[in-house]
Amino acid sequence: MELTRRSLLVYGLMLAAWALLLGWQVTEHFRVERAARTQLIRRADDISTTLGIVLRSQRRFGGVISKERLESALTDLVRPGELNGIALLNAAGDVVASAGTLPNFDAKGATGPMQRWDQRTVTLMNLVDLGATVTRDLERTNPPVVLSREEIFAHAPTNRPPLLPDTMAAPDSSNREVAAVLSNPPPERPRFRGGNWMRLGRPPGMSEGEYNTIVQKQGVHSFLIAMSTESVRAASSEDLWLRSIISILATVSVVGFAFAWRNLGKSSDLQIRLVRTSELNTHLKEMNLAAAGLAHETRNPLNIIRGLAQMISKQPDAAPEIRDKSRAIVDEADKVTVQLNEFINYSRPRELRRTVLLLGAVVNEVVRALSYDIEEKKVQIELKGEQLSINADEQMLRQALFNLLLNAIQAIEPGGKIWIVAGRQSASEASLEIRDNGPGVPPELRREIFKPYFTTQPKGTGLGLSVVQHIVQAHGWEIECLPNQPKGAILRLTHLKLATKT
Repeated sequence: MELTRRSLLVYGLMLAAWALLLGWQVTEHFRVERAARTQLIRRADDISTTLGIVLRSQRRFGGVISKERLESALTDLVRPGELNGIALLNAAGDVVASAGTLPNFDAKGATGPMQRWDQRTVTLMNLVDLGATVTRDLERTNPPVVLSREEIFAHAPTNRPPLLPDTMAAPDSSNREVAAVLSNPPPERPRFRGGNWMRLGRPPGMSEGEYNTIVQKQGVHSFLIAMSTESVRAASSEDLWLRSIISILATVSVVGFAFAWRNLGKSSDLQIRLVRTSELNTHLKEMNLAAAGLAHETRNPLNIIRGLAQMISKQPDAAPEIRDKSRAIVDEADKVTVQLNEFINYSRPRELRRTVLLLGAVVNEVVRALSYDIEEKKVQIELKGEQLSINADEQMLRQALFNLLLNAIQAIEPGGKIWIVAGRQSASEASLEIRDNGPGVPPELRREIFKPYFTTQPKGTGLGLSVVQHIVQAHGWEIECLPNQPKGAILRLTHLKLATKT
């Protein structure tokens, strides 16, 4: 329970750290995007300052600006991909002069600074709050009037008004140069006084009404700048990719740490289980040795009981009933002795003493030891394969072959046949098969037959093949039960180590 609470706490902390990191990345992304927008607006402020310089340089006598020259100058300012378009608007919001490409923007009724962000452009109007000087100049002086050349010539005076009043005396000869200058003055230019542009009146030859009408239609009162948001989108996209990679790495790290913590918990649990299993295994070994010792000690009194029963059965004056019961005691004692011997063999600790053995010779010895059982059931045994030398414990190998052959003899019918086949499995390993033509082993029982006390024979102890399994495992071999076509079973030993030639 304590481990579960700790895991929940660790997972909760990891989830909180992951959420905090994602929130931080989102906040930083919006900050970068806002910084990119602010930088773009500052760039627009610089462009508006340049626009003010253009307006001042193009303004002439009477506040009139040539539309052709102004739009040519504005066109030089336009740079597609950065500054898409510029428009000068009158008091009603109509375009007086423009250059470049402008989005659909309705400026009628707009007063003060405005911003409109689209997917690819941002439209800015009257950047007074950013320190732009254009709008303040327009508010401080008479608005400049943008006229085409035809309109300028249409309002030009036909007769020049007298430069001097009639009451002014004619200049004398000493003042002739001044009089000549006054008679032919140069075109007036805007005058700069005290850091401000002087207010200039309407052009000569234009009435007050005409001038007011032109100011309403052609007078510049505000301006629009359409700038591309490519820089904002590029900065936002680059930052988004960076934040996404950071978020993905953080997610992978959190998930990996979670798996590592879970595996650590499982490893700790497995270590605890291994310690407990080791303690249990040690206890079982102790009990196994005690049981083996008890079985060994049980054989002695059992042999005494068997001997006494045999003596009673051989007494000449014993009653037939007593003799029969004595023989029954002997038979049961023999059965118990066999079981005790099998149990002792099964529980005995096995220490390998490998020697070089001729496999065929060991098989022949085991066959001779079982000659009584072979002759009793009239079993035919056939040896096949190569003469091989292997490294194995001689006593254990004999015990394993004895149990395998005895199991086959008990399984087949009288007159059955058994094949013992030895062969090379590889350059360093051999295999040995015990085949019979008996009823065989069902597929669902082919693993069960190697478990202790599992038997299909009425008189079997169920420990014969279990002992074989222990011997095989002690040598590092493998054993399996396979079907023998058309009938019977195959018990195959594999990975027997071949003896190297010296």
